[in-house]
Amino acid sequence: MTKKPRKRSTSLIAHDYQPPAGFGALQPPVHKASTVVFADTAAMRARSWKSKAGYTYGLLGTPTTFTLEERIATLEGGVHTVLVPSGLAAITVVDMALLKTGDEMLIPDNAYGPSKDFARHELARWGIAHRFYDPMDPPSLAAAIGDGTRLVWLEAPGSVTMEFPDLAALVAVARERGVTAALDNTWGAGVAFDPFRIAGADSASVAVDISVQALTKYPSGGGDVLMGSVTTRDAALHERIKGANMRIGFGIGANDAELVLRSLPSLSVRYEAQDRAGRRLAEWWASRPEVAQVLHPALEGSPGHEHWKRLCTDAAGLFSIVFDERYSRAQVDAFVDSLELFRIGYSWAGPVSLVVPYELATMRSKPLGSYVRMMSCDTMAERLPMPRAKLCASSGFFA
Repeated sequence: MTKKPRKRSTSLIAHDYQPPAGFGALQPPVHKASTVVFADTAAMRARSWKSKAGYTYGLLGTPTTFTLEERIATLEGGVHTVLVPSGLAAITVVDMALLKTGDEMLIPDNAYGPSKDFARHELARWGIAHRFYDPMDPPSLAAAIGDGTRLVWLEAPGSVTMEFPDLAALVAVARERGVTAALDNTWGAGVAFDPFRIAGADSASVAVDISVQALTKYPSGGGDVLMGSVTTRDAALHERIKGANMRIGFGIGANDAELVLRSLPSLSVRYEAQDRAGRRLAEWWASRPEVAQVLHPALEGSPGHEHWKRLCTDAAGLFSIVFDERYSRAQVDAFVDSLELFRIGYSWAGPVSLVVPYELATMRSKPLGSYVRMMSCDTMAERLPMPRAKLCASSGFFA
């Protein structure tokens, strides 16, 4: 019996053509989907969102996102990775996966500000306590851990003030007390050091339980993607985090995953170039009489330099300047406004050099002065010295 011809509109939807297999390209293909189609009901019933052996729904993984997860796990030295919409989402999904009412979390005093705010507001409303500890003093962490402590956050170096802690000692404290240790490894980016193999003063290595990154920064490198990752080596811990991520409904777009995948091969080259430029600028600033201190882990005298030196050879192209107290906030702002090649904006590790002034009195438990954080891209290294005449006229610096 002859089949009734389909309407053209139906044929366009249910077209018979399948392209030939065997197409190869340098970049992974981009798969976009909300609905994932199954061959039959048996295939549908056999699949689970917990496994990467197949696909269930676009939010829970596609070939593109699975590929990126595996490459980030390799970058971090881990085994399992979950992708989330931002670096902050990576931190919050860990908190929500591992903590419940009555638990306590410990946070370094110099941690990323929004993560501290999440603890102060959302977690506090859910009955989850938090305390801050001095990351440069491992005994203070040991003293802070109580019966209800379930999670210790680490950050290296500290946000804005750039102190580099003795990570091995901090992880050892958490290990000894049976507390999960999670590291914000955005600065290290999987390049500066291996979060799952941290060398201590006695050369023995320890490992964090969880490493998170804002892939927005170095893995993306373009200043146009928001994404985060959570990497572990423990399957049970990974399943808890992946389950929370699924129930919250976090997901990432295929095109964003494509951009990060495209940028990963150049990550080490970009990190090295920005490291080189950042150190040169930081060293130049350290010679200036207007500056009280330059905070860069690779510079001698910067807080935690010896810890950085033992663990790392590389450093991100990020540093902070502490201006002499004789300069007012208005003068610091005028200096920032006068810069020609540095743009004013949050974030770092992109193709454009950035600068942001900070008043740290509102950011730390210990009062501090006016800071300027600078992120240099490699083109800046060839533009020294800075244009003194313009800065003198507009801000009062370099007089």
